[in-house]
Amino acid sequence: MLDLSAKAFATIYVSAGKRGLEIELAPSDLLSLVNGQLADIKL
Repeated sequence: MLDLSAKAFATIYVSAGKRGLEIELAPSDLLSLVNGQLADIKL
């Protein structure tokens, strides 16, 4: 699940599974890789 606001950015950074290691990718690429979806997430 990724918040709709992520669409406003060309790229985002996400944890690569190890402390201090991050990857930069387009939100659409992340959604494709994890079979995710966009949602209007509220706290």
